[in-house]
Amino acid sequence: MKILVLNCGSSSLKYQLINMENEEVLASGKYERIGEKEAFITHKVNGKKIKIEKPAYNHTEAIEFALEQLTNPEYKVIDSLDEISSIGHRLVHGGEKIKESVIIDDSVIDILKEYSDLAPLHNPACILGIEACKKVMPGKKMVGVCDTAFHQTMPKSRYIYPIPYKYYKKYGIRKYGFHGTSHLFVSRRLAEIVNEPIEKLKIVTCHLGQGSSICAVQGGKSVDTSMGLTPLGGIPMVTRSGDLDPSIITYIMKKENLSAQEIEDKLNKESGVSGISGLAPDFRVIEQAANDGDERAQIAMDSFKYSVASYIAKYAVAMNGADYIVFTGGVGENQINIRKGICKQLEFMGVELDEEANNIRSEEKLISKPSSKVKVYVIPTNEELMIARETKRLTEK
Repeated sequence: MKILVLNCGSSSLKYQLINMENEEVLASGKYERIGEKEAFITHKVNGKKIKIEKPAYNHTEAIEFALEQLTNPEYKVIDSLDEISSIGHRLVHGGEKIKESVIIDDSVIDILKEYSDLAPLHNPACILGIEACKKVMPGKKMVGVCDTAFHQTMPKSRYIYPIPYKYYKKYGIRKYGFHGTSHLFVSRRLAEIVNEPIEKLKIVTCHLGQGSSICAVQGGKSVDTSMGLTPLGGIPMVTRSGDLDPSIITYIMKKENLSAQEIEDKLNKESGVSGISGLAPDFRVIEQAANDGDERAQIAMDSFKYSVASYIAKYAVAMNGADYIVFTGGVGENQINIRKGICKQLEFMGVELDEEANNIRSEEKLISKPSSKVKVYVIPTNEELMIARETKRLTEK
């Protein structure tokens, strides 16, 4: 069984073709700048990268050309698209109506449309990708794996905001959480590594990257998470503010005479560690500047590490303890000193980092000492494989 996994952005398309017999990635790639004449695709196969400049003015054109690469005689991995048994889509916001992975039909598309106001960059792109697949590969079964679905197990007391309840009833304003597919994958993978039933484990998973979120996973289920109504909430990220005193927003709007859209852009695109440091939105750049003595960069990095450590401690409270901490995502998997700085602030919980073991990047490994009361792991995430597994599970039913 070969499954195509698609992740559609507003102007991009990421894809993988996975052979589910051995979970081998046969080919993968990314189409960028969709909608522009300067669009291009980077296709990876057999350890090689092939970059092709090819205009794609919509997602249908992008998907058609990406599929052509899978059957290209020069580096084909399949003889025909008939070999693709089904398609898995990364969905972002399913609100309260998508609680688990689903076979995609018109009702699912309607739900994505309904919640597009809460994910304006992502949900419309998901719909475009689904509609494009209907045109290019009619009749193929499609499965949607939704970022918000994993967090639908949170107790109501943890997802309801302390604002008038009518806004929850009228507009669905509540904590939804994101990165669910990643949190699900690494928590399940941890249970496999330690050879324990996930139902017995209390895990804090830390997906740290351009966007970052922390999740309390108890018994294999999300019981709390840091992102909120949108991916703007929680810890400070590269350009996103994370949690704020709400009055800051209205205060700046009044002082700067900003519209709602303008303040939203500032909080999403000009804030976070980049906003504090005044440097490029890249953790590596900011961390290096901090190491070189840049005061604002040091403040930005200290703020980030403190916030992550605080959420980890908070989620130990949520679960009445924590057995494991898992770092994943581009920053969590690769930034050695960031992991070290976070763990240092958790020594009161009995966390003891093994600095030699921690000296790794993008490697699956235990990085705490044997004496550590809370074990700490680095586990590279694989959302595409999680989507493929869910697609296989549902389409085989």
